Amino acid sequence: MGSHTPAENAGQDATRTTRRQWSAVAVLSSSTFVVVTSEMLPVGVLTPMAEGLGTGTGAAGLSLTITGLVTAVTAPAVPRLLGRLDRRVVLAVAMVVLAVGNALTAVAGGFGALVASRVVLGLGMGAVWGLASAIAVRLVAARDAALAVSFAVGGVAAASVVGVPLGTLVGNAFGWRAAFASLAGAALLLAGALLAALPGLPRPASPAEAGAREAPAPLWRHPAVAVGLVLIALLVTAHFAAYTYVRPVLEEETGLSPTPIALVLMVYGVFGLVGNFVAGAWAARGARAALLTLTAGIAFSVGLLALFGTVTAVTGIAVALWGLAYGGLSVAGQIWMTRAAPARTEQVTGVYVGVFTAAIALGAFLGGLVVEAASLTFLLGGAAALAAVALAVGLLGPGPRARSGGAVATPDEESLISRS
Repeated sequence: MGSHTPAENAGQDATRTTRRQWSAVAVLSSSTFVVVTSEMLPVGVLTPMAEGLGTGTGAAGLSLTITGLVTAVTAPAVPRLLGRLDRRVVLAVAMVVLAVGNALTAVAGGFGALVASRVVLGLGMGAVWGLASAIAVRLVAARDAALAVSFAVGGVAAASVVGVPLGTLVGNAFGWRAAFASLAGAALLLAGALLAALPGLPRPASPAEAGAREAPAPLWRHPAVAVGLVLIALLVTAHFAAYTYVRPVLEEETGLSPTPIALVLMVYGVFGLVGNFVAGAWAARGARAALLTLTAGIAFSVGLLALFGTVTAVTGIAVALWGLAYGGLSVAGQIWMTRAAPARTEQVTGVYVGVFTAAIALGAFLGGLVVEAASLTFLLGGAAALAAVALAVGLLGPGPRARSGGAVATPDEESLISRS
């Protein structure tokens, strides 16, 4: 696609964003989609995956814990270790690493090989997720920065709610190994697309940011930041403890076969996308109300599934509501954080991403322990109770200040420019 002239801020000097620049954003968004789909795919193929590896569903579900922990460490660490390396090349290499991780998962013969493959995958995932948002704003004109970041983050959101059902369909049709192999191929294609579509992206000069990072501790002194992080930690842990084992729930409790399960997960995905867009607009005007409502929705839907999961119609309603609520969680939580510490958007977002990712790992881990020691119904009930605790934390603690006049968030507040 022509030469790739290194640019401090590739599109920032222009008044309009070109089609080529939007194409670069689209490739970046597609990369985040494949990255997070790779992380979450075990949810949709957990039962056949466990059978193929000769292990229990609880042990197979720990693969999410492994990836989450590696990503939680890699995402904040990699950008600081890059030095003057071209971020475009780093992204492409990270996608190759992701492809290797997926390929190793596809050929894994046992739990040990699965662990190794998910460690590799976490390294690639952490690098891409840690750079995507900061790079997005460098690809477009300044006035389109917030939109570019929302597209990049949209890949993450879409993967969370659409990637799993799509992967489940592939797994049902061709086997779970084929699903991971498909993601490996997609990651390789995107590695090449990143090199072709993105301009040269050297390390940006940001001396002010370097000085600000020397003292991150004051963030914890903001009551709204502390409350928001505790709420997110509890809620994401609860969500993934239950969601990691949603396929066994639909099989054993509801009695569904593979094809209806894929359709139910697709319903979850469709409602999740709706929730993502609705919650984003709502949270821009009232982050506390939006996040607390979503928290209540997750607690209610998971509780409904625990109580009436044997009734197919109720299960469908519960899963749809669950997707609607969780689909908006990420963006609502991000806006809560940036409103709670508006002068330190980059730092507070970095902490938020770390807590969110660690909670994914913790949720999958705890879910596996409960499934092995108790039952799926007990797991759902416990997850609903933990989500209710998160709601209580949000109700009793302070939230971020609302913007006067109902104004929407500024580009700085809406973006996830957490690292460069």
